[in-house]
Amino acid sequence: MPQKVNINAYFERIGFSGSIAPTLATLELLHGLHPAAIPFENLDPVMGVPVKLDQAGLEQKMLHGGRGGYCFEHNTLLMNELRDLDYTVRSYAARMLWGHPEGGASMISHMVLVVDISGSSYLCDVGSSIFTLTAPLKLRDGVEQQVGHDLFRLTREGELWRLDVNVEDDWRGLYQFELVEQGESEIAAISSLVEKEYFERALLFAARVDKDGHSALSGNRLSIYRPGQPRERRYAADVEALKAMLSEVFRITLPPAELLDPALQRVIDAAPPPAA
Repeated sequence: MPQKVNINAYFERIGFSGSIAPTLATLELLHGLHPAAIPFENLDPVMGVPVKLDQAGLEQKMLHGGRGGYCFEHNTLLMNELRDLDYTVRSYAARMLWGHPEGGASMISHMVLVVDISGSSYLCDVGSSIFTLTAPLKLRDGVEQQVGHDLFRLTREGELWRLDVNVEDDWRGLYQFELVEQGESEIAAISSLVEKEYFERALLFAARVDKDGHSALSGNRLSIYRPGQPRERRYAADVEALKAMLSEVFRITLPPAELLDPALQRVIDAAPPPAA
C-alpha cells in the first residue's frame, strides 16, 4: 500500500518551487536541492536508535526534526516523494567499491534509485557521503557525465552497473549494483545489517554539499573540499568539539545529550590518531 506523503513539507524543507510535472527538469531540480538541504548523517545507528524507514518516521525526522539520515533514509524518502509526483522509480541494492579492494565490500550496504522518464533511465542517489550526486545520471554505458565539479562514468557488464568518479585523471570505483529490484522488506533487511555494523564499530559519517564545496565527516575527522583549493582537514579532540562540527558545519539539530554524548565518545575512542 502506498504511504501517505506530505509533499508540501518536503518542498518546504528543500526549498523547492516551480513545476511539479514529472519531467527530467523537475527531477534535476529536486535532486540538486535535496542533498544541499538535508545532510547525510548516521547518528541514530551510532547511538543504537533503530532507523525508521516508514514515511511518517522519515518525515518526522528529516523534514520536521532538523535531522538528516543515511542512504536508506535519504533514498527511501526521495523514492516516496517521486512516486507521489507520478515518476516511475525502482530501488536497487549496491556494493561499495570506494575504500575497498577490487571487487568491493564484503557486504551490500547502499541503496540507489533508477527513475524512468520518456524512454530513458536515470540513476538517482541523494544518500551518498562520498562524492554526493547533485543531479541524476543517465543510465548509459561508458558515457562520461559532469555533475558540478566532478566527472562520473557508468559502465555495464550484463546486469551489473558500476559507477566511477574521476579523481586526478584516474577513474576510481564508487559502487556497483545489479538491476534486481529490491522491495520494502529487502531494503529494510539490508538497512538493519548496516545499522548493526555502524553501532558495533562506532562508525560515524556525515556529509553536506553546497555551492561552495563539500564537507565530509568520518569518525572525528572533518574534511572540507572547495574547488581550486587545498583540502582543509580538522579533528575533533573531544565530544563538545565533535558536536560543534555536527551542528555548525552540517547544520544538524542534535539529539539529546544523554543519547548522543556517550555515542560520540565511543566514536572518538575508536578513531585512528590524527595523521602527522
